[in-house]
Amino acid sequence: MAEPILTVKNLQKHFGAKNNPLRAVDDISFHVMPGETLGLVGESGCGKSTTGRTIINLYDKTGGEVEFDGRNNDRLSRKEQKQFHQKLQMIFQDPYASLNPRMTVFEILEEGYDIHKLYKKKKERREKIYGLLESVGLNREHANRYPHEFSGGQRQRIGIARALSFDPKLIIADEPISALDVSIQAQVVNMMKNIQKERGLAYLFIAHDLSMVKYISDRIAVMYKGKIMEIGEAADLYERPVHPYTKSLLSAVPQPDPHSEKGRRRISYDAGMHEYTEDEELELRDFGNNHLVYCSKKEYDSWKA
Repeated sequence: MAEPILTVKNLQKHFGAKNNPLRAVDDISFHVMPGETLGLVGESGCGKSTTGRTIINLYDKTGGEVEFDGRNNDRLSRKEQKQFHQKLQMIFQDPYASLNPRMTVFEILEEGYDIHKLYKKKKERREKIYGLLESVGLNREHANRYPHEFSGGQRQRIGIARALSFDPKLIIADEPISALDVSIQAQVVNMMKNIQKERGLAYLFIAHDLSMVKYISDRIAVMYKGKIMEIGEAADLYERPVHPYTKSLLSAVPQPDPHSEKGRRRISYDAGMHEYTEDEELELRDFGNNHLVYCSKKEYDSWKA
């Protein structure tokens, strides 16, 4: 059986004073298998983007462990750290802010090769960069243009090309389509799926659009206030949600059919409505078929019945 490409164990990221920290990521664990897409969803401010940035070391973690490709990233040598950053890449949410406006597309894609001292021969490097552009639906004529000369969708394609430049094994996609027009979102997601199929890479796909997450993901993790509330196979989680927060999120997804949408009941959820006693142990409990739900033993017995 294949081993996970990414394993996150009890990850924590706190901000602010130590005596009263903001627990942006509060002791979460999950894994991503080679070639699969794990969707990480939740409302704004729940900690999903912080999770991605902490995994890739843009933020220093407060606690926990991250294992990538079988190695704990706390125990990597300097050389292994370089390999870690080559094989684990990130696509950022804002295609306007994530590209240097003073650099051409060629220079943006070339920068990583300069840092890691790869493809030193000019011809080899040039062909590699042209190949990256073609893999995301652009062409070599685009290489000498600046970011402001492109549409939002094209800029995000450049960001995806940059993430692909080191042939990564895993890409963390931090809300990669939320800043794009709806008409462009499906094109970018379909392109990402095709690239995944061709290259066999894995995605941690962070988003708040549950419809799109269902379309691209093999499994889905639902996050709320720094914790994972529910995680399972995409189809199973959508058809058989267990946690009240998951049900609340799914009830808010609009339906394309106006007849079925009319009169639909929205389910509200406030975690503060239920106060747990000190002796109630909360953890991810198994509901079968690799479907885990964060709850107490009492809730587990009630929801399982």
